[in-house]
Amino acid sequence: MKRHFLTIALIFMASLSVQAQKKFSCYAIGFYNLENLFDTCHDVGKNDYEFLPSGSYRWNGMKYHSKQKNMSRALADMGTDVLPGVGCAAIGVSEIENAHVLEDLCAQPPLAERNFKFAHIEGPDQRGVDCALLYNASLFTVRDVKLVPYVYELPEDSMRATRGFLTVSGTLADEHVAIIVCHLPSRFAGSYYRELGAKQIKAVKDSLINDDPDCKVFVMGDMNDDPISKSMKDVLRGRAEVAQVEAGDMYNPWYNILAKEGKGTLMYNGSWNLFDQILLSPNAVDKSGTRDYATMKYWKNQVIRRDYLLQQSGKYKGSPKRTTAGGVWLDGYSDHLPVVVYMLKEQK
Repeated sequence: MKRHFLTIALIFMASLSVQAQKKFSCYAIGFYNLENLFDTCHDVGKNDYEFLPSGSYRWNGMKYHSKQKNMSRALADMGTDVLPGVGCAAIGVSEIENAHVLEDLCAQPPLAERNFKFAHIEGPDQRGVDCALLYNASLFTVRDVKLVPYVYELPEDSMRATRGFLTVSGTLADEHVAIIVCHLPSRFAGSYYRELGAKQIKAVKDSLINDDPDCKVFVMGDMNDDPISKSMKDVLRGRAEVAQVEAGDMYNPWYNILAKEGKGTLMYNGSWNLFDQILLSPNAVDKSGTRDYATMKYWKNQVIRRDYLLQQSGKYKGSPKRTTAGGVWLDGYSDHLPVVVYMLKEQK
């Protein structure tokens, strides 16, 4: 497996000065909502009519190819602040229509040059949007892929269908990891449905850890809720501090980004929300506080804020630059910003 190393001088703690010459491997794992990455053809049984040449978005080949180019640029940039020329080992994505758009995406030069592949299973969402995992095949090896369905509990919901939980088991840094990519029901659906989704995600996560206690689990996605919301804080048990993380919990490094720093990944009525999150299982964080990276552990996180991802002028200056807004094609990127977590592992 190709290795990429980051040497870190641990000068921030005098007590760790003996470790100053240690070398570490650094791995970036990200998530990005691609905001309606549709092709221009109708998928039978799906309500994708808005994204046809005759639809309300007048979605044609020129717009589709520009969207692909823009998305590949943003995806390739994720993680490069820390790992120039390398970027992310794996990136969960949401709002992609089908395998065709993923094939076109991975064929874009910025991703093809890094040997990006994808894991995807067609889901039942009525509008046709799915989740997927993009991965650098030189760094991440896929073991298994499955789509765990979102199951409604109320009888009146029995005829509905929405996105499931794409669960990819693989190997990263010679360790077993599992990545669960999610896109929970929209704000229009009400908190109950996101809480129900979080309950099902937790069951999937717990099952993975029961099968292999050493497996490091990353739950990521557009949660349509903030880290402080009930679905994330109480149901999925995403803790704000590493010291708070116990068995059955997860660490949510985005909690304080929103609650204390007021930063987010999407803007609504001039205020930031942070719906795009990556949560980590207890064995992926250093609870001891000794900066023990003998196995891969969380180091830091980042909301990606490139200038080209943001509106540079006008009423919505500073907000994410969308592909289309108010019926006008902006040749932008997404209404969400990407997020990344960085993991460290000591070189042997």
